[in-house]
Amino acid sequence: MIKITNLKIPLDYDLKTLEKIAAEKLCIPIDRIQKISIAKKAVNNDDKQNIYFDLTLLVSITGSENEIVWGKKSKGISIEETPLYKFPVKKLEQRPVVIGFGPAGLFSALILAKSGARPIVLERGLDVDRRTEKVHEFWNTGILDTQTNVQFGEGGAGAFSDGKLKIGLKDARKTMILEELIASGAPPEIMYLSKPHIGTDKLKIVVKKIRKNIIDLGGEVHFGAEATEIIIKNNIVKGVRYTQNCIENEIETDNVILAIGHSARDTFEKLFNCGIKMEQKPLAIGVRIEHPQEYINKIQYGNFADHPSLGATDYHMVVHLKNSRGVYTFCMCPGGSVVAATSEENHLTTNGMSEYARNGRNANTALLITINKDDYLSNHPLAGMEFQRRIEKAAFIAGGGGYKAPIQRLEDFLLKRNTTSFGDVSSTYMPGTAFAEVDSYLPDYITDSLRQGVLEMGDWMPGFNYPEAILTGAETRSSSPVRILRNENFHTVGVKGLFPCGEGAGYAGGIISAAVDGVICAESILLK
Repeated sequence: MIKITNLKIPLDYDLKTLEKIAAEKLCIPIDRIQKISIAKKAVNNDDKQNIYFDLTLLVSITGSENEIVWGKKSKGISIEETPLYKFPVKKLEQRPVVIGFGPAGLFSALILAKSGARPIVLERGLDVDRRTEKVHEFWNTGILDTQTNVQFGEGGAGAFSDGKLKIGLKDARKTMILEELIASGAPPEIMYLSKPHIGTDKLKIVVKKIRKNIIDLGGEVHFGAEATEIIIKNNIVKGVRYTQNCIENEIETDNVILAIGHSARDTFEKLFNCGIKMEQKPLAIGVRIEHPQEYINKIQYGNFADHPSLGATDYHMVVHLKNSRGVYTFCMCPGGSVVAATSEENHLTTNGMSEYARNGRNANTALLITINKDDYLSNHPLAGMEFQRRIEKAAFIAGGGGYKAPIQRLEDFLLKRNTTSFGDVSSTYMPGTAFAEVDSYLPDYITDSLRQGVLEMGDWMPGFNYPEAILTGAETRSSSPVRILRNENFHTVGVKGLFPCGEGAGYAGGIISAAVDGVICAESILLK
C-alpha cells in the first residue's frame, strides 16, 4: 500500500474528503483508489483558531504503486512495509508456567499457547468479573481484599485504568499485540490514534477473550493461585509450588515467566530472601489533580471545545526544576475518576481510570516528582518499596482511616493553608475523602517541588493553576521500585529458566511495553 504522511485534515472530514485529498496528492484519478484507511491520527491544536487532524493515510490503488510513488518520497509519499509477526513453534518437554496475568503474563501466555506450549498460568487474584465485584465493594465500603484488588487479579493494574497504550515506533510485536487486542474486543482505532486508549469497561471484555483463547489452545489459567516458591536446584528452575483454596500444589517445570506486577511486595521479599538478584530503581511520587473536564477542553481547544469530532481532551507536561528534579503529569484520564488503588491494609495510594466514552465530569492526572535512589537513604534493594510504604501509611493516617483520601484545593496547597470546603470541583474518589494538607503526608522536598512544578506548568498551559482544582494523595505506584536482574538471554542472573518480565520486574512502563516484554520472554523459551 502507499503511505501518505503529514496531511492536514478538517475536523468534519468523511471518506470522500480523504479520497479526494489522496488522489490529489498522488496525482491520479479518484477512481483508481480501491481502499483507503487511516494509519495515524492526531489532533493539532497549536493554533486554537484553526484546529485540525494530522493524518497519515494508507491507500491501495489499481495499477503499479511503485510507479506512482517514484520520486515523491520528499512529499511524504512512500510504500508502506508492514512488519509481520511470526509465531515461533517448538515442542517443549515440560509445560511452562506463567506467574501473574497482567499485560506481560497475558501476552507471554498467549504466545506460548499459540506456539503449542500449553502454558499454565497462576494468578493470585480472581478473574476479572469477580475481581470487579471485589473492587467495587472496596470503593463502596472500604473493605479491602489484599489478594484481589486494583493491583491484583486478571488483567493486572491496567485493568482498572484508562487503558492507555503508549505505542512508540511500531514493530512486528507491537503490531501483533494491537491486532490481538482488537480481535478480542478493543476499539479498532487503537491501531492508528496517536494516543490510543481502550477504557476500563472494554478492557474487561478484552482480557476475558484472550484468556479463552489461551485455554482453547491448550493452556490453563488458575485464579486464586498464589505462587509460594520457585523450586531451584543447582541454579536451574525445577518447578513451582503454589497455594489454591488452602491446598498446596506443585508443578514440575523448567521454565517460569515471572510477571508479578509492580505491587507484588510480598513476592519481592520472598525472591530477595531466596537470593534472587535485584537492585533499586528510581520512583515517582506525588498526587492526583482533578479539574472539570469542560474546563480542560476549553483550555486546549478554545472555541472548538464542543466539536463532536474531538471529545474529551488530555494533556501532558514535563518541567525541569532548578533543584534538578523533574515534575511531570502521568496517566492522564479525561472524563475519568480518581480511585483507591491500595493492596495493603492501612495504606493508601491512588490511581486514575476512565471508561471508553471518557464522559465523566472531571479530568484527572498524576502529578509526580522524580525520586532518586539517594532519597531512599539506604542501599537495600527493597528500600524503594519501603519508601512507598511510608508515604502510603502517612496518607492513610492523614485521611483519617477507612481508606478515605486526604484532599486539598490547589490554591490552598500553594498558599500552605488548610482546606475547609470544596469550590466548584467535587472529588470523584471513593470510598470518601477528608481535608488534609499535602504537606502532612509528603516530605518537604516533594511538596516544594510540586509547588514549583505546578506554577511552571501554569505558564506552559495557561489556566492549569485553577484555584479550585483538587489534589488527592498519595500517588505512589506509577512504576516498580525494583529491577530483578536478568542476563542477555532474559533469564534471572544466576538462575536458568526463570524469566522476570514486565513492569513488576522493572523492564516496562505501561500496557504495551509490558506486553512486548512478555512476548520477548516467551520467545526466549521457545527459541533457546
